[in-house]
Amino acid sequence: MTDARPPGGSRRGFFRTCLATATLVASNPSLLARAAPVRHYNRVLLVDEKGEPIRAQALTGGGAYIFHYPHVTTPCFLLDIGRPLAGGNALKTGDGEAYEWQGGAGPGASVVAFSAICAHKLSYPTRTLSFLNYRAESTPFMNGELAEEERKQIIYCCSERSVYDPARGAEVLGGPARQPLAAIELEYEAQTGRLYAVGTRGGELYEEFFRRFGFKLALDHGIEDVRALAEERAEAVAHERYSAQPVTC
Repeated sequence: MTDARPPGGSRRGFFRTCLATATLVASNPSLLARAAPVRHYNRVLLVDEKGEPIRAQALTGGGAYIFHYPHVTTPCFLLDIGRPLAGGNALKTGDGEAYEWQGGAGPGASVVAFSAICAHKLSYPTRTLSFLNYRAESTPFMNGELAEEERKQIIYCCSERSVYDPARGAEVLGGPARQPLAAIELEYEAQTGRLYAVGTRGGELYEEFFRRFGFKLALDHGIEDVRALAEERAEAVAHERYSAQPVTC
């Protein structure tokens, strides 16, 4: 007869181990967050409008850049917050999956990137206008307790008033958004000063985005396959030049 006991011990010991592990995770959710892996896509070099590699040092000045990743039609914000961002804060997707943000990249650990698709009704920057914008200046908003608050360096969606904190993994500060903006995993090459996008963390909304806006995306980008992955290079354009009319509120 085959011994049904787990290798190396009794069933009772095995279940005690499982219970202890579950208790440890319950008391320290960050352990589960660390288990959420990066979703790896193509390693894509970020370049400027002249096709030259964009250096982390060139991002200072408080503005936002737009590039497309991991798909050629999915916009992202590229920002320099201006101070080291250690990351490590535990976040959750709209489905309740825990994950941990990587923090800043670049020589000063201050450069971050996030999906520029609002996690409420999928508002996103287009060439004509943008309801979703980075606000470097001090901006009032209603926080999660419906109290008025004012902060600098936030991502604000004027469509439905969702507000995100890019210094803490784009966690939701206020409004109806159901999860943080998906984080774009950046890789900094110290020898050359180059920045690469290599993957994502957090809640992706791409399939819903394609279902809702696929036809418009195909027209705007002049392509048939709106799900095509970015390859080799992605151009980062200053947001004020990318969108003709950023909407502020």
